[in-house]
Amino acid sequence: MKNIAHFISYVFHPLLMATYGCLIVFFGLTNSIYFVFTPLKLKIVLTLTVFAFTFLLPTLNLLILYKLNYVSSLKIENRKERTFPLIMTSLCYFGLFYMIYDFNIWPAIKLFIFGAGFCILSAAIISLWWQISAHMIGVGGLIGALFAISYFMPIPIFTALSVCLILAGFIGFARLQLNAHTPNQVYAGFAFGCLVQFSLFFIAQSLTFV
Repeated sequence: MKNIAHFISYVFHPLLMATYGCLIVFFGLTNSIYFVFTPLKLKIVLTLTVFAFTFLLPTLNLLILYKLNYVSSLKIENRKERTFPLIMTSLCYFGLFYMIYDFNIWPAIKLFIFGAGFCILSAAIISLWWQISAHMIGVGGLIGALFAISYFMPIPIFTALSVCLILAGFIGFARLQLNAHTPNQVYAGFAFGCLVQFSLFFIAQSLTFV
């Protein structure tokens, strides 16, 4: 059972959630404006760019920190070691947001990246006192963004949202099975990620950003 839990934790790592979000929006929501009106080449370029900034760069940074003995494990299970790597990761997200801010792409994508960076930075601060689940913040943020898109735009995303909710359950189970978090840390992470992303979309909608 723990092997399955490890597999789920790796495949649905929080650093991959932004990439999964792009794949869902660009290729999964077949009745949406994102699928219909975004050229295939742009979809691929954006998804690969998001993958590079939100997964490859943070992973490289973590490897460097590990080689320098700044962190004792690539999993950074020690709460006291999580803050700096998480801050550096959030900077990668904010850097990507800054880079694409003036690009002629859907504002919702920009907002999703900014929200993810904000969640990671918040997790870094929270980790000074409490080990909230980054995995659940990631999947919660993805679900919050999808729910916001369906709320503010007439896009039928019941299937995608249902699949993500089921996956969230599996991810939460995996983190508990590995004794990586307590139930409260799992629930809090999911609620925080979901609430932050939805709230940002709500505020942005008021400012006519999305």
